[in-house]
Amino acid sequence: MFRNYLLTAWKVFMRRKLFTAINLLCIVLTLVVLMVVTALLQQTFYPTGVEGRSDRFVQMLMIRSSHTDKPGMRTATFGYKIIDQYLKPMKGVEAVSATMFPQSVAVYQDDKVSDVLLRRTDAEYWRILDFTLVSGRVISADDVAQGRFVAVLAVSTARRLFPGQPYLGQKILADGQTFTVIGVVEDAMHINASGNVWVPTTTLASGDYKNEQFGGFTVMIMARTAADLPAIKQEILRIAKTVRYDDPTRYNKTQFWGDSKLELVSRTLTSNTDEDAGVPRLLTAIAVLMLLFMALPALNLINLNVGRIMERSSEIGVRKAFGATSGQLVAQLVLENVLLTLIGGAIALLGACAILWWINGWAALPALHVGLNLPVFGYGLLLTLVFGVLSGVIPAWKMSRLDPVRALKGSA
Repeated sequence: MFRNYLLTAWKVFMRRKLFTAINLLCIVLTLVVLMVVTALLQQTFYPTGVEGRSDRFVQMLMIRSSHTDKPGMRTATFGYKIIDQYLKPMKGVEAVSATMFPQSVAVYQDDKVSDVLLRRTDAEYWRILDFTLVSGRVISADDVAQGRFVAVLAVSTARRLFPGQPYLGQKILADGQTFTVIGVVEDAMHINASGNVWVPTTTLASGDYKNEQFGGFTVMIMARTAADLPAIKQEILRIAKTVRYDDPTRYNKTQFWGDSKLELVSRTLTSNTDEDAGVPRLLTAIAVLMLLFMALPALNLINLNVGRIMERSSEIGVRKAFGATSGQLVAQLVLENVLLTLIGGAIALLGACAILWWINGWAALPALHVGLNLPVFGYGLLLTLVFGVLSGVIPAWKMSRLDPVRALKGSA
């Protein structure tokens, strides 16, 4: 019976080639967009590349300060003093990193000036993130302790600053300071890895940052195992309650959270202060938006399918007259639609691969490397099946309820 269904579906597709082509185009365009978006979201939120160990670390971006007896609240990035006094002494963790936001600075070379993103880091930063070393070495704990003026460059920046020359040992003048290049790493496109030049935090012009409770630092805390993260998150919440401010008359209450990549994005977008950062609601909103995006072409397909079904009323009447049940007719029409959608899905996969190949080669984003791996293919297949069922069930149900006598007379 299944073979007969497939043969019937093929005959139906070939009977109206233009109609079939329009259906396929609608399906392909929708699925290409969904699969490319899914691949980009996976690249952003799953452990990959330089953030391949992100299932073992949490991130902290903002600290909220308020007073229990006064109105007002301050939301700011971390100062080094709070990190050093409250977070770095944490027990049971692998590493705690205090890193500054990237800063746009000018690099002067003879008569040439280049803009780069300079980031000041500690040694733990290089233990948590998994950069690919091209040559030399990364910043060590001794470099930070000694305040050495050394720098690590992204390979694209090294090529731009020193074309055709060896990179290691070169001098760069940036932010009014001269650094010696000790290492070159592969470009990486992740939030925590953004930057062109990395130097030790202790090379800041002034050491005042060590006494500041608010400043330009972010925090990453890496657990020994992924299973330790829930306990670490709870410990971070407990530590927040112990923070004492230099001016307790202004602030005496603190909130900060250890977030995963997804939680950090959700908390930043929604300013949510719950422990889960509002992730379930964000995922629900994304799912609803994706379903709505799929619903529009599905409605068009439903209309096209209803019209096609009306042309087959005589066939339906004959089959019902010979005892075909409504369930069998529904199964056949849904199968036809799912089969057409799967063909569209296969074409969409090729189209998505082509678009991602183009994105990976885009000169404006040299560090972006995203592909359709097995999970993305699985999401695409699931979306394809949902899409096929969505656009096929309603016409199939309507067709199965046709009166056989009216169908045979062509008046359905």
